[in-house]
Amino acid sequence: MPLIACHQCDLVHQLPPLSGRATARCTRCRAVLVRAKPNSIDRTLALLLAGVILFSVACSFPFLGLRSGGVMQETALLTGVKTLYQQGMPGLSVLVLMTCILIPLAQMLGLLYVLAPLKFDRTAPFANRVFRWHRSLQPWGMMEVFMLGILIALIKLGEMATIIPGISLGAFALLIFVLAAMLTVLDPHQVWLRLEEER
Repeated sequence: MPLIACHQCDLVHQLPPLSGRATARCTRCRAVLVRAKPNSIDRTLALLLAGVILFSVACSFPFLGLRSGGVMQETALLTGVKTLYQQGMPGLSVLVLMTCILIPLAQMLGLLYVLAPLKFDRTAPFANRVFRWHRSLQPWGMMEVFMLGILIALIKLGEMATIIPGISLGAFALLIFVLAAMLTVLDPHQVWLRLEEER
């Protein structure tokens, strides 16, 4: 049986196999050690593939259109980063590029690299490191913050021009919910166990 340390009091437990939606708690402080999630890998992979498709759409199509005085301007997700750089804000442009584009993409591709072989009872090379790297990147994805900033900007700009939401904006908003659902159904403990078994 695998060993697991309590996140609250560090007491080490031998963890029995969990079935259904069972929850294992610490015998000392009653903190939750592991909560079983049925079909975690399959459900995570399904949401992950949906996320990759939505990410491709979000980066490929117009994000917002702005019509003012008969002039129409469109912007895409990546051109917004370029515009920030050209307007003398290189630090902000790099931050937006990292937290809204590169880190979410790296998280999705890293998780796909780990979970796709597990689906077929195989293990990718260095899967342990990639999964650990994926977990450490999780706090740095800030797509929700970016979306909140976009909504505030839309309210302000709506008084000066006509705002036309693009396909990319809808895909980006859906992507935020899909990634949140993906992280909810993912069972890291089950992934670690499967990686150990396959190794």
